[in-house]
Amino acid sequence: MKHRTGWTRRIVAATAAALAVTAALAGGASANPKATPDVGLVSDGTLTVGMTLQFAPEMYIDKKTNKPAGYDVDMVTALAKAMGVKLKIVNIGFDGLIPGLVAKKYDLVSVGLSATPERKKAIDFTRAYVPYALILAVPVGDSTPATYPAWNDSSKTITSLKGSTDETLVKTVFKKAKSAPFPDDTAALLQVATGRADAAVIENYLLAAFSKSNPGKLKEAAFKKPLNVQYGSWAVQKGNSAFVKYLNTYLCKVQGNGSMAAIYKKTEGAAIPPMPKC
Repeated sequence: MKHRTGWTRRIVAATAAALAVTAALAGGASANPKATPDVGLVSDGTLTVGMTLQFAPEMYIDKKTNKPAGYDVDMVTALAKAMGVKLKIVNIGFDGLIPGLVAKKYDLVSVGLSATPERKKAIDFTRAYVPYALILAVPVGDSTPATYPAWNDSSKTITSLKGSTDETLVKTVFKKAKSAPFPDDTAALLQVATGRADAAVIENYLLAAFSKSNPGKLKEAAFKKPLNVQYGSWAVQKGNSAFVKYLNTYLCKVQGNGSMAAIYKKTEGAAIPPMPKC
């Protein structure tokens, strides 16, 4: 939640144009208007969420229904229901999410962003809602030792998602290598799969999803542990402390009662990793 690096995660040129999807939730705003918190929504009675629907199983367009699906989608759907409002998802390229939030186009960005010091200058963050591990994806036949010195070399080209913490990791951990950021994760992985780059820094679940569609192309480099384990947060407009407080309380509630784990199990097909304690 891509990235998710934020999600950083997670955007081809065609997605630069926003796709708005409005989901009327069971009950809706009219069923329980007193439940709606006073957090300064962009549109009264509607929670507007910015996403990049390119990161299955975190967030994507379901080919069968042509509707948003995935962990993040289920999480914000449940949030909107708890708030007693309708949900509007705006699908836009990853690098347009923060500018859009700053411009008050959305109430919330849900794409697994890491709360970096630089981002905190422009937007505010909640507590973590999604865990993910950054790994190095390499060609199946690659024999480069899985060590930092072997990959921190000027002969290596390492791709990543442009504007994400994946890209930051490449530039700081593998600073001698050539950093080659791309506007979406699939493009970054295809560069490696087609031999135009040596490796990609990516979330582990995104590599797994890519490998299902492109078997026998890429593998995870056999480092002893992930390059980094991070947690993605929801992002809101700078200074909206009331919304941050509400969301943090909500996240602790669904983490404590098992709802978060159930959504993760349903969408990811695995048990949720340990989350920071409330």
